[in-house]
Amino acid sequence: MGTRKSIASPAAGGRADTKKKLPEHFRDYRHVWVFMELERGQVHPVSFELLGEGRRLADQLGVQLAGVILGPPGDSTQHAVSEAFAYDADLVYLVEKPLLADYRNEPFTKALTDLVNKYKPEILLLGATTLGRDLAGSVATTLLTGLTADCTGLDVDADGSLAATRPTFGGSLLCTIYTLNCRPQMATVRPRVMRMPQRSNKPIGRVIRHDLRMLEDEIVTKVVGFLSDGQSENANLAYADVVVAGGLGLGALENLQLLKNLAQTIGGDYGCSRPLVQKGWLAADRQIGQTGKTIRPRLYIAAGISGAVQHRVGVEGADLIVAINTDPNAPIFDFANVGVVADAISFLPALTDVFIKRLAPRNPMRLVN
Repeated sequence: MGTRKSIASPAAGGRADTKKKLPEHFRDYRHVWVFMELERGQVHPVSFELLGEGRRLADQLGVQLAGVILGPPGDSTQHAVSEAFAYDADLVYLVEKPLLADYRNEPFTKALTDLVNKYKPEILLLGATTLGRDLAGSVATTLLTGLTADCTGLDVDADGSLAATRPTFGGSLLCTIYTLNCRPQMATVRPRVMRMPQRSNKPIGRVIRHDLRMLEDEIVTKVVGFLSDGQSENANLAYADVVVAGGLGLGALENLQLLKNLAQTIGGDYGCSRPLVQKGWLAADRQIGQTGKTIRPRLYIAAGISGAVQHRVGVEGADLIVAINTDPNAPIFDFANVGVVADAISFLPALTDVFIKRLAPRNPMRLVN
């Protein structure tokens, strides 16, 4: 996979041509912020993943790591504050207001941009969730700064600039983007791209409260009700410990049952590569890869998947990758931990039978505990 560097800057030419002194009014922008996504009283796990990554970046820069929490007054918001410190934040910026009980773009954008304008972070990270993508784009536009979306890697360059890397050109290249002459430097990261850090019992530290000067009557969008999708049958592959996925090598729609049988036997979930979604064999929420879900299971079994770079981006965080393919030169064998050259249609039932015999005496609920 190649690497390309791009600059979020109006100047033309390469980076050497565009590097300028940071404008005077941006020079006091410091520290790394992570937006803590709080919805219906729950902190999205991507927020903790970003705190772990933000801690690393803040330590490299020699600055503080802050969590940013926007929510209604109450126990759930206070719990989010304590969790931010448990995942190693140095301080928390808190906006508590009843009109922040449900996500709406207008009040959340105003609250976050007001915080940025007053306290001036150098780096602002958000999860690339439905909520995070909507908020990040609005905030970046309001602040007239650069935003790198769906990053797969973050680092700090030698001069202290944020190096945000993401796939481009259909995944054939990795593009590293710099926001040289604007602040804050913003990036979104998909869930499960970064490792989940260890939680500690760190006590609550410094909390900076900020008021949102906005009234309900000023907000065009109104919340008329809430329908939970908690009982939906949508896949949640991003947080599955065991995932079995299939590609074109399965040959026919009915062979998807082989995936489901194996996944059920070992207590996992099932997914697929993009071509199967394009064929209409599985829903988009089961697609794994750059344009689908990024997963980080303890065990990933890929059956009949060639392993193009777009798929690799979504699975390379797995602890153990087992690939089954008839082509010994398939790209997936370049990054799999275990490779099996075989026809997935015949190998999957045999593997399922072995697991059934091996696990039956123990009668486990899951293969991975």
